[in-house]
Amino acid sequence: MTYSLTTPLYYVNDRPHLGSTYTTIACDALARFQRLEGETVLFVTGVDEHGQKIQRTAAEQGIEPREHCDRITARYLEAWRQWGISNDRFVRTTEPRHRPLVQAFFQRCEAAGDIRSGRQTGWYCVGCEEFKDEPAEAKEPCCPLHQKPLEWRDEENLFFCLSHFQERIETLINQPGFIAPASRRKEIQNFVAGGLRDFSISRVNVAWGLPVPGHEGHTFYVWFDALLGYLTALLDDGGDVDLNRLGAAGWPADVQVIGKDILRFHAVYWPAMLMSAGLPVPKRVFGHGFLTREGQKMGKSLGNVLDPEVLLERCGADAVRWYLLRDIQFGDDGDFQQQRFTDLVNNDLANTIGNLLNRTASMARKWFNDAVPPIDSTASAGHALQADAEQTIERVRQAMPELHFQQACEAILSLAIQANGYLNAQAPWRQMKQPGNEASVASDLYAVLECCRLVGLLLQPLVPDLSQRILDQLGEAPVASTWKERLIWGKLRAGSPLTQPQPVMARLELDAPL
Repeated sequence: MTYSLTTPLYYVNDRPHLGSTYTTIACDALARFQRLEGETVLFVTGVDEHGQKIQRTAAEQGIEPREHCDRITARYLEAWRQWGISNDRFVRTTEPRHRPLVQAFFQRCEAAGDIRSGRQTGWYCVGCEEFKDEPAEAKEPCCPLHQKPLEWRDEENLFFCLSHFQERIETLINQPGFIAPASRRKEIQNFVAGGLRDFSISRVNVAWGLPVPGHEGHTFYVWFDALLGYLTALLDDGGDVDLNRLGAAGWPADVQVIGKDILRFHAVYWPAMLMSAGLPVPKRVFGHGFLTREGQKMGKSLGNVLDPEVLLERCGADAVRWYLLRDIQFGDDGDFQQQRFTDLVNNDLANTIGNLLNRTASMARKWFNDAVPPIDSTASAGHALQADAEQTIERVRQAMPELHFQQACEAILSLAIQANGYLNAQAPWRQMKQPGNEASVASDLYAVLECCRLVGLLLQPLVPDLSQRILDQLGEAPVASTWKERLIWGKLRAGSPLTQPQPVMARLELDAPL
């Protein structure tokens, strides 16, 4: 079986921002964890490239829409490469293979009687690519999200008959676990309880889109087109673009991770579309929160947008990944605070974890011939730290599949804190001044180094580069398919050489705002 997960397909109106980076880092951590657990993983990301907003943005620059898409897509590809994102597929909705899939999917929906013609009138936001048909939204008329005037539209469109799926969608969204976190479910339940209304899936005034078969002059509404990109990505395996192959290609997705602003599209519209086409719905849709900066919403007009490229260049991937996954309960809104960012990275990674490894390895090298203390293979069994380590392993392995990254980070950090406390309490530097204590010191140093090894392994999906630096310092081979087998107490090889300790995590020194 394949474990498949997706980020949203990011809209290419602009280069990657912190929100898209946050989503992708979280998905990367989950994908890495599932691979380490032995799953065959298909991690999908990509870009959504059609629609009027792209058409207008390109026109403002004096270039063709395709050229604009190529430029921004290249930025996404380069960004994910620099961040070390381990995606298996990257899909573009301008790919030639996407068009026949969208058209075949539409024809299934049409054959099922779920497509009709109708007139669409109302206030439209080009930025959101949707009609603002809620009275509160259209009062001004200005988009509350983009703070730009809405446009009045009156046009003949094709509609997807969402109303046909009222009962089935109600049943779906009430299933425990389909919408996560649970706090997001009530919002969708309230929306569905108000009655599902058919929604427009075509436009007649947007040239930059895929043509609707059998309906001259119509192009697909960008959301109908974009959602199907998930399926195109799975069929990007060299075979035919055949909807009947999706089951063998990794559909339904185990989890689709999105920002909470597009939860309605993914938890209501998308499942109904799939039901119409006779395809299974995703197993889980996870809507995470927004990021603010120092308590304020980020915006160009405020001049407080946090550029992920600057973050990466000045702080490195490990620091940013740790802060985002450790400080924010994934699913809730989060606030980026520069001082807290610096403090957490320095205290958690440089001081607690890095210093624990450095000083323990230094003592082992000094007293035990530059090597892991050569204890008997049974000597570490039942050590005071063993139960703590085994509980930590279990906590991490329970937290990660549920996208509880904060709990996983805290569990790993807690083990390092416990090992530090144990080392301070045992004070081997004092014990070694008295003859006859070599065996107990050897046992304690081995146990603390074993905690460091397990910390390094458990950090692998969260901060992979730091993880490997820790393991390298302990003489451990790169982590691959042996992760689960190595997450067992006592696997550190007694007597193996230890290299001269080097800081595994540099302290952050940020003397100016990011």
